Amino acid sequence: MPELDRVIHEPARLLIVTLLATVEEADFLYLLQATELTKGNLSTHLAKLEEAGYVEIDKAFRGKIPLTLARLTREGLDAFRSYRKEMTALLKVRERSRSAARSRAITIASQKA
Repeated sequence: MPELDRVIHEPARLLIVTLLATVEEADFLYLLQATELTKGNLSTHLAKLEEAGYVEIDKAFRGKIPLTLARLTREGLDAFRSYRKEMTALLKVRERSRSAARSRAITIASQKA
């Protein structure tokens, strides 16, 4: 059974990575609104993703207003794609197991009848 990427698997980080996988880059305020995390939580999760090499953070100014941009790195996109593939495989295994269990239950029930 595949080992899930624990960095991405955490729900808030999975949401951040999913959002970043759909855009070239996103500013901090967009991520803040889209994830509904607090500023502190979002900063912490972005730092973990940056530490893992999955996200690049650029800090600049737009006029006098600070601007923080985040983008998924190639490594981050590859990790996200791999995570999706592993989760899809796990869900298929689970569905096959449930289907087999239902079949066994029907067989046992019909033998008793």
